Parts: sequence; structure tokens; C-alpha cells
Amino acid sequence: MTQALQIGESFDGDGVNAAHVNTVFGHREGPAGVAWASALATPSQGHVPFVAVLRPSLPVKPLTLFVTKAAPAGDGHGLLIWGPAQAGIAAGVADALADGVISVDEADSHVIIAAVWVNPAADDAEAVFANNRLSVRTALENGARSLPSTEEVIAARNSPSNPFFTPRA
Repeated sequence: MTQALQIGESFDGDGVNAAHVNTVFGHREGPAGVAWASALATPSQGHVPFVAVLRPSLPVKPLTLFVTKAAPAGDGHGLLIWGPAQAGIAAGVADALADGVISVDEADSHVIIAAVWVNPAADDAEAVFANNRLSVRTALENGARSLPSTEEVIAARNSPSNPFFTPRA
């Protein structure tokens, strides 16, 4: 049975050019569609959701709302968000469509919200692009497969770790 709402997560890459993407995928006429339209209609200071495009006037399908997790910290950071990160998200969604993670039938009936982290210290546009492309595709697949498994979460509970903090043993 297909989930009405798929939520995915992925962290790819290393250092300041790594990508962390969270996705929400669902039907336009369901909660994902409501959240998509609401987010687009209610931008906040420094966080302006926009439709991801493969090139101007060619939005990716399913329509994907790019939501930045960090307000642009300056012109260079803003360019990395609007340029390579956005292009990576659009290409990664198209990869998921081409690879069958998202069915062709869902291309016009579903929407995606991609919450995207671009580090203000990022300094390599090609790495930002590649990491976001992989991260969104992986997040969508993880959502479709309901990953991680509950068993994996339980097994990792005593050894949490992320690129910014690992507790002492």
C-alpha cells in the first residue's frame, strides 16, 4: 500500500559543502498539497520558498518547493542557494522520477517540499550541486521505503552522532 504522505531525510557530502535535505512527498489534494501551497503563500524573513526549476520556465516534476533551512548569510551564500543547491534539488527530483522512485503517474498529481541546508561557509558550487542532487534523490527513496527501519533506530539509540557533535562514550 502506498503511503499517503512520505517523509524522507538524507545527509550527503563532507564539510562545508555537505547537503542535508528533508522531503515531504504526497498528493496535491492531500496534506502535502495544503502544506506546499501554504508555504509558498507565506514566506518569512530570509526564508522565501520557491519552485525548483531545471532551467528558467521548466519546473521539475513533481512540482517541488525549495525551502531553505538557513537565511542567506550574504550574496555568496544566496547565490549557492539559488544556483547550485536549487539546480541540484531539481536534477535529483528528476533523477528520482527517471529511476522510478516516483512514478510517471505521480509527476502531475503529487508535490514535493524540499527543506534544504546550505552551509553559509560553503565554497564549492559543484560540490553543493552534486551533494544536493544525491541528497534529495536519496531522501525521496528513503521516504518511499519508510527508512530508516524501526529496528535501526532502536539499535542506534545509544550511539547518536552527527557531523557537528558526538557525545563522549
